[in-house]
Amino acid sequence: MEILDEGAKIPRGSMGVWTLAWPSIITNLFYATSSIVAIKVVGNLGPDAIAAAVTGQRVTFILQAVLTGVLAGSTALIARNWGSNDKLEAGVFFTRTVQLVLFLSMVSAICVWQFAEPLVRFFGLKGQALTLSIQYLQAIAPFYLAFGCGMGLITALRAVGDVKTPLFIGLIMNIFAIFFMLVFVNGWLGFPNYGVVGAAFGNGVSFVIGASLLIVFWLSNQLPVRYFSIFDLDTLRVKEIFQVGLPAALEQIIFQVGITAFLILVAYYGTEAYAAYGIGVQILSFSFVIGFGFSIAGATLVGQHLGAKNQDQAKRAGWGAMRLSIISMTFFGIIIAVFAEPLARFMIDNDEVVRLTVIFIWLLGSMQPLMAIEFSLGGALRGAGDTKTPLAITLTCLLFIRVFLAIIFFLLDARIEIIFSTLVADYVVKGFLYVTRFRSDRWMNSLKSREADQLI
Repeated sequence: MEILDEGAKIPRGSMGVWTLAWPSIITNLFYATSSIVAIKVVGNLGPDAIAAAVTGQRVTFILQAVLTGVLAGSTALIARNWGSNDKLEAGVFFTRTVQLVLFLSMVSAICVWQFAEPLVRFFGLKGQALTLSIQYLQAIAPFYLAFGCGMGLITALRAVGDVKTPLFIGLIMNIFAIFFMLVFVNGWLGFPNYGVVGAAFGNGVSFVIGASLLIVFWLSNQLPVRYFSIFDLDTLRVKEIFQVGLPAALEQIIFQVGITAFLILVAYYGTEAYAAYGIGVQILSFSFVIGFGFSIAGATLVGQHLGAKNQDQAKRAGWGAMRLSIISMTFFGIIIAVFAEPLARFMIDNDEVVRLTVIFIWLLGSMQPLMAIEFSLGGALRGAGDTKTPLAITLTCLLFIRVFLAIIFFLLDARIEIIFSTLVADYVVKGFLYVTRFRSDRWMNSLKSREADQLI
């Protein structure tokens, strides 16, 4: 039974966490399925085509990660105001969030289009893989504006506790994404056979459809927050969103830099190793998105409970999200590990790629309980406005542990399997640091401290 806080009507306890988490989990499972389909659809074109799709998705993930970081500020501020029943102010922050992501997405689209070739070369790809990756990026870049707009609206909706609208939008988007990818890649229904580029077009069309639906709902007052003119400049609130979200954005930039550095090392071991990494991540993403769902729920509930001046329930929400995330991600991680070989074989018929993919899945699959801690408690901290702690933990663990160890093993001519194993050390330390920080309770005053600094 769902228990609500009086007045603010905020879900409480583990049931409250689950109420907000399950629609986000299903939504992100749709996105994971779409990414898997993108790899599978181009899989018949060979490892170079898969490498291109993996690279294109990686660049899109970088944009998504940076926007997610900035939007951590929106989540904290919107949820805090919604929890304190200041729905007018929450609506204003809602609109300013869309303004900010539209600007950032437009800049990203221009940069990716203009610098696609040096960007792909940075990943260490060569030959046909290089050519196809450049084509994929230039095809997807114009759609980033719709991608960012949709992300901003969905994040803001989740911050006020509306997780069902994003679920509906996600379902529609991914149905269209899969349909158009199949049509464009294979040249069905009279369309040209676009090959790898068709996967980019299919995803891009789904971004436009999702953003358009959300905008129509917003302008027609079908969403729980009212519309304020998107053309009115409000630099103070945009600046506040950006200031709260900046450490989280830097965290995501560091994370993506670290992952990219790791990918570059993997690329030195050949296209097969690179493709195995990409396929392994995509398969395990079905577990990752579960953790992300609990991250969203934890961030929303922690922010709303703190806005309602209920610190005890904020703590309970964080710990509840962690417990449910560990149980769920561990369960799915075990299932994926057990069926690692047939899943990898389904994605590509290449013995070496399959072998490396299975090893990668076993290694990272064993880390699902620790990844669950990172997802859930990291989300809870960001929902409270404590975006600096996840930044410090990511900097310490990803760059100074995973990448540093990987470079050492690479210089020692270690096998790729050893390079993959550096993931274990990364997540062990992360789990310990997140639990230690959340136990301290100092994170609950993060926004208050920021407000005090602004008054001085």
